[in-house]
Amino acid sequence: MTETDELVRRQRELASLYATAKSLTALGELDDVLQSIVRHAHDLMGTDFTYLSLVADGRLSAKAAEGTISAAFLSATIPAGVGLGGKVMATRRPQWVRNYAASTHIDHDAGFDRLVGTEDLVALLGVPLVIRDEVVGALFAAYRSERSFHAGEIALLSAFADHAAVALDNARLYEESRIALRGLKEHVASVERAQAIHETLTGVVLEGGTPDDVAQHLAGQLGGSVVVLDRADAAGHRSGRVTTSVADGIAHSVAPIRAGDSHLGALSWSRKALPEHGVSDEMDLRTLERATHILGLLILKERAVADASERLSGELLTELMVGSPGISASQRSRAHARHINADKLALVVVAESEAPADLVRHLHDIARERSGLAGEHLGKATMIVPSTDDDRTVEEVHRRLKRVCGGPVVVVGERAVSHDWARAFSLAGRCGTVMRALGHTDRGATTGRYALYALVFDVERVHDLDRFLATSVGPLANHDERRGTDLVGTLTTYYDHRANVAATARALHVHVNTLLKRLDRVGDVLGADWRTENDLELRLGLELHRLRSSGGLS
Repeated sequence: MTETDELVRRQRELASLYATAKSLTALGELDDVLQSIVRHAHDLMGTDFTYLSLVADGRLSAKAAEGTISAAFLSATIPAGVGLGGKVMATRRPQWVRNYAASTHIDHDAGFDRLVGTEDLVALLGVPLVIRDEVVGALFAAYRSERSFHAGEIALLSAFADHAAVALDNARLYEESRIALRGLKEHVASVERAQAIHETLTGVVLEGGTPDDVAQHLAGQLGGSVVVLDRADAAGHRSGRVTTSVADGIAHSVAPIRAGDSHLGALSWSRKALPEHGVSDEMDLRTLERATHILGLLILKERAVADASERLSGELLTELMVGSPGISASQRSRAHARHINADKLALVVVAESEAPADLVRHLHDIARERSGLAGEHLGKATMIVPSTDDDRTVEEVHRRLKRVCGGPVVVVGERAVSHDWARAFSLAGRCGTVMRALGHTDRGATTGRYALYALVFDVERVHDLDRFLATSVGPLANHDERRGTDLVGTLTTYYDHRANVAATARALHVHVNTLLKRLDRVGDVLGADWRTENDLELRLGLELHRLRSSGGLS
């Protein structure tokens, strides 16, 4: 080749090099840039095939190739210190071999050597890709026959690699910018969505919505289910921020509802856990927390309204109690304003438990549902409600109070005659005291079974009841306990059958002579004149003993 021909070839190569470099700078996508680099290098060098490898996690992996035979070549990966690529990385300079498989100047990798055989790779030239003084990979030109690489080829591929490194760096920056921009757009969209949800929830409150309405709208926006927990159910979530747990593929996030130092409950969000996205989105959790602020204000507002309502209800109840019997026109009008028909307030209910303050509040809830009044009267939680079945009403109130209070409750009901609520309240309160004295600390009943004993015994001196039982029935009960008999039961049945011996024997399933012997034994314990002396006292004692022993059940 003449000097002129050589000059023309060099000029053509340089023109091609700069044209290629210009085209590379116009690309943006990283994969497109990698493929374009090997394609242009392949055309520029005129080799059998060309490929490019990048370093990641200590390994050199093929990322793009042109002119290869096997698609498996793009899965080629070797340690960064092995093969010709390893020498390029270590020396930061171009390296080449006439025959790759036969070369003893490089460390071979068995897996890559098999691919070399598949591709029939023989001569190989590698040049480093350097970005900001860091070797990030290598560009390779390969031939399927043995040969040497002269200085011009090495310089040309090295120059191309320098331009390719710039294009690769730009592509990486472009990719990072795209990812950052996409993340920013997603963040902005997430913020806008959270703001829209917040505005929606605020609108629900302004339109008079309840906490459950807020939870329902929040669930519609976030997906899954959202539930407002009261203070009792949220006892384990009194402080701190939102907590998330996963069980059986379901993610549960709980955010406490607080107002200052007051714990008002919690907001619970449950949804399917998606492993590819994690159990929760940070912005969604912040939205859940922001919803608790709205709920806190709403609950405080509802409490303020409820407190005012309860105060008015309690004041009206006290007026009716103090002024009874009868209803004034003003009281009837005030009751009507609360959608209550004062003339139908027939049943007085008195409740007692270890938490009297909560008891009054729970009675207010029941009273609102039953169009009645509730409040604290003379230190007792009291309610007046309409009722068509007093026993059933009292039992239902007892079950509900026991459930919400989480402990034993005594509930007593007495029907007010001619609007005499004060008398009904007094009798219900006295009966409640007798019930507790008998050991009935968790029961709902009307006064029927206890009224007589409430009149007989001074409720301020309930210990008198114990003394009465000890003197009237106590000797028989002690005898039964010592001897394993049932004289108390026998005598109770005897009086139940109006002292009829034959009827009592039939009821006890014993012979009349057996019954007479038992009655004689009663005489031995109580005295021969037990049938004539203190008969009423004995009967009363037996009934009280039966009430105490049976829990008031007949």
